[in-house]
Amino acid sequence: MYAYRLLTLGMIIGLLGCTQQTSDESEASINTSERNVMTIPESFDWQGHRGARGLMPENTVPAMLKALEFPEITTLELDVVITKDNKVVLSHEPWMSSTICQQPDGSPLPESEEKTFRILEMTYQEVRQFDCGSKPHPNFSEQEHMTVAKPLLDSVFTKVDAWCAANNRALPNYNIELKSQPEYDGVLTPEPAQFAEMVLDVVYAADMRERVCIQSFDARSLRAVHELDPDLTTAWLVADGKGIEANLEELGFLPTVYSPYYKLLSANAVQKCHEQGLQVIPWTVNDPKEMKALIQMGVDGIITDYPNRIGELGRG
Repeated sequence: MYAYRLLTLGMIIGLLGCTQQTSDESEASINTSERNVMTIPESFDWQGHRGARGLMPENTVPAMLKALEFPEITTLELDVVITKDNKVVLSHEPWMSSTICQQPDGSPLPESEEKTFRILEMTYQEVRQFDCGSKPHPNFSEQEHMTVAKPLLDSVFTKVDAWCAANNRALPNYNIELKSQPEYDGVLTPEPAQFAEMVLDVVYAADMRERVCIQSFDARSLRAVHELDPDLTTAWLVADGKGIEANLEELGFLPTVYSPYYKLLSANAVQKCHEQGLQVIPWTVNDPKEMKALIQMGVDGIITDYPNRIGELGRG
């Protein structure tokens, strides 16, 4: 009987030990799970690059609306150039790119001739005859193909807001890049001061000033914007390795956002920007692992071709 009691007591102690071990393992599992959750600030600015270039033809209304299907997206990033009749139109190049566009009769646009199709020398009526969405993009296999033209900026504002109202969706902000370079002046784009004024006129007319950021790689264009409207949100696009101080010195004023190619960033660089009151929003980040690393560095937003990949990060 005594031996039986010892055996029973041993079994109870063993069971208690197993229960405690299971509890410890469960707690450890929860802690590990919590550590693996990516905590993203509510103010984080997810931007759809050229709308949602990885999923829809770039810089088109369908690309903008596709980006808005993902609730994380707070800003639509896009590029603008100017037509012969002074219209502000969405386009990454100030010419018809042979990579994405076909001629009005459906024939291919030879790469060797693409820069002869200058948007600054075409009216918008001529621009809209080109199909810039049916041709498969060599770098974006997930992109849906459709017949679509380059849209006017004011039309994008109108159609996006209408879609948001119909779908009970929060209104987005816009990050508008002026596609200027010194060698483009008067040939492919207007002079920087005129270019900036034409774009801001459309922004003001649409009552979009509080929802717009103007960005550029061209310091002259960004300075022109700043001179016209010193309090307007601006972003300094950076693709070189000169460093923050040298780039800011070139610009000549503190923009709202420092926006470098993401591989140029480090936690120390982000900290230096924050110490100067700058937000940091890198471009163009399509790998969720790289997104996570940048968020851990403390960036304030990310520009991506694939809004659908944001959901892979999880939220804390």
